[in-house]
Amino acid sequence: MTKIKVSIHGHEKRSYPTSTSASDILKDIAPQLFNEAVAVKVNGELRDRETLLMEDAEVEAVTAASHDGHDVLLHSTSHLMAQACKQLFPKVKVTIGPTIENRFYYDFDVDEPFTDEDLVKIEDRMKEIASEGLSIHRQELSRNDAMALFKKVGESYKVEILEDLSDDDTISAYSQGDFTDLCRGPHVPSTDFIKHFKLLNSAGAYWRGDENNKMLQRIYGTAFATKKQLKQYLNLLEEAKKRDHRKLGKELELFMYNPLSAGSPFFLPKGTIIYNELVSYIQELYLKYGYEEVISPQVFDNELWRKSGHWEHFREYMYNFELGGRDFGLKPMNCPAHTLIYSSDLRSYRDLPIRIADFGRLHRYEKAGVLSGLTRVRSFSQDDAHIFCSPDQIGTEINHLLEMVDEVYDVFDFGDKEITLSTRPEKAMGDETLWNHAETILKDTLEGSVTDFNIEEGEGAFYGPKIDFNVKDALGRLHQLATIQLDFTLPDRFDLTYVDEDGKEKRPVMIHRAILGSLERFFGVYLEHCAGDFPLWLAPVQVAVLSVSEKTADYAEKVGMELKNAGIRNEVDIRADKIGAKIRKTELSKTNVMLIVGEKEAEAGTVSLRRRFLGDIGSIKLTDIIIEMKDEINKKRRLKKSQK
Repeated sequence: MTKIKVSIHGHEKRSYPTSTSASDILKDIAPQLFNEAVAVKVNGELRDRETLLMEDAEVEAVTAASHDGHDVLLHSTSHLMAQACKQLFPKVKVTIGPTIENRFYYDFDVDEPFTDEDLVKIEDRMKEIASEGLSIHRQELSRNDAMALFKKVGESYKVEILEDLSDDDTISAYSQGDFTDLCRGPHVPSTDFIKHFKLLNSAGAYWRGDENNKMLQRIYGTAFATKKQLKQYLNLLEEAKKRDHRKLGKELELFMYNPLSAGSPFFLPKGTIIYNELVSYIQELYLKYGYEEVISPQVFDNELWRKSGHWEHFREYMYNFELGGRDFGLKPMNCPAHTLIYSSDLRSYRDLPIRIADFGRLHRYEKAGVLSGLTRVRSFSQDDAHIFCSPDQIGTEINHLLEMVDEVYDVFDFGDKEITLSTRPEKAMGDETLWNHAETILKDTLEGSVTDFNIEEGEGAFYGPKIDFNVKDALGRLHQLATIQLDFTLPDRFDLTYVDEDGKEKRPVMIHRAILGSLERFFGVYLEHCAGDFPLWLAPVQVAVLSVSEKTADYAEKVGMELKNAGIRNEVDIRADKIGAKIRKTELSKTNVMLIVGEKEAEAGTVSLRRRFLGDIGSIKLTDIIIEMKDEINKKRRLKKSQK
């Protein structure tokens, strides 16, 4: 009998007959891991526990507590949900059910949208199926056999998926009881591994994300290895609901929406103050880091987009129209316009680097199904800039940008961040040799400047590799914000040159970069991060002046005027309401500072200071408060909740 040698987690190798399952080996070598493992890794590849080993291998147990194991658990729970749906609603057609961060979803073709009562029924049925401990088995099929299988049961969406595959593709399906689903896997060994889960909500979703296709019903859910982890995550979701930027934006009167301009937010007066403060802050940094700001046109002849390559790679997201017999497009990005600015004059090596910044409004046609508050819009502005430099200046410029990113994110109290280097995608523009050179430069710069970064193969922009910065918000969620992209292609397409010190024309390198990214998206992300408790420098109303009675209304107005003259944004409340009601209203508006003025303060020429999270601080001279607040504003300090 042929033998193979297998080790678990690098420990001593043992011999087993060929075709022994990874599960049996786990049971023999590590019984505790056998009980906990939802899947295995065989020579680093994630597989089902029942995988048969045909050659020597290194096996690792994958538990539900690990990242890979949690993903397996989530995916298996999505199948469990689909099975429960099919049993409760036999006419339902299943489509796809992938995992997303800490969650899963499944899209169903159903006549009527799911109700909250339906979700309760589905979840209860899932618990029953899970407790039955149904074995989950994988089978590999030919394309024809798979199509015949799903045609027989009327699953037309599965058939459509299979039609896009070739006869050479490995096709696998997973079965549990009366339910079979087309899937790559892997999955947990049986349904009783799925114990702690919750269905969250349902929503409409177009088949394959195309608004021209049928609207399906999507059910979201989550699952965890332990009851405690599930409870913690559900609590996190409740906190996320409270922090939802769409909810806070309405409550704090920051922005609004109207279907007559879908995907294009209206910033109200208070929201506009915050928006402009974000722009002003970045403009301050432009002075420090040597940028020149420009304003470029909104509309261009489509000849520009054809030349830049955006027509080929980005046309579906562009707004195009015909006027006077010519084709025009609203600009979706600033980079081609900046190449025109660069090429408008003769450039010398002494001029480089040239750093051009632009807050111009951009328009991209995002499909209706993906629009989401401020985080996915059709009209937006970026703190966008392009650096034209010589090849030997790239490292220095990237290091300056890394320094700038750290400075900005420190101001906004974003702590942990993850850095990724994204390399050449399949549909890339330009010479592969230049791509390789650009990737090497970025990799070498990162290795010399930061402690850790990940490489995302094939995820670069179509014109060049990029560095992305993902920050963690107060709830631990990751958001991609800043990006740095190295581009040898556009300078070549637009024949950009500079005269080097040897008198010869050379090609500059173009660096695309944004620190906040889309201002709209950053606004939404930061609003949820701070839960609407803006630092004093960014708050739309920095101070609320509250009169205790009508007798001190004139003094309150005087205090408000002095604050205004000092450049401090304030609102004065001299209504006849009781002071307690005024304080509660101001607390709900999340105003940082309250100055309460009664007869005692009016006589002494002082104010009673109350700060959010800190309560009453005492009676202080207005001039002293103005000095203190101006210092906090100018230094962009953030008062911590525990700080006094």
